[in-house]
Amino acid sequence: MLREAFRVLKLGERFAVLDVVTRGEVPAEIRDKVLLWVGCIAGALRDEEYKDKLAMSGFQSIGIEPTRVYAVEDAREFLAGKGVDVDALAPQVESKFMSAFIRTVKPAKEAVTTTATCCAPGCCG
Repeated sequence: MLREAFRVLKLGERFAVLDVVTRGEVPAEIRDKVLLWVGCIAGALRDEEYKDKLAMSGFQSIGIEPTRVYAVEDAREFLAGKGVDVDALAPQVESKFMSAFIRTVKPAKEAVTTTATCCAPGCCG
C-alpha cells in the first residue's frame, strides 16, 4: 500500500495518515488480550517498522507524531470484565499503543539509480 501511495504522488507531495502504532515489540499473546479492547491494534506496526517500510517505499522526512498514548487505566474496567488480569498485563502494555499522525514526503527529485550490466552469463551471480 505504501509503495502504491508513493507511486501515485507527484514529486514533492506529502503523504499523511492517522494510524495506530506500537512503541517497541508487543508479544502476540498480549496483542490478543488487548485486541478485546482496541480492535485496530491487532495489525498495528511497530513505530520503527512503519518508518522502515515508508523509507523502503522511497519516502523521506518521515515523522510519527503521537496524538494519544494509551494507558492500561484507559482499559482497566473493560479488560477486567473480560476476565483479563489487568495488573499482570499492565507492565507489558503501558504506553505501548498510540494513535499517531504519520507524515512523510515523496522527494522533490527522482532518485538516480544505477544498475549493473552483466558482461556474460553468470558473471553477476
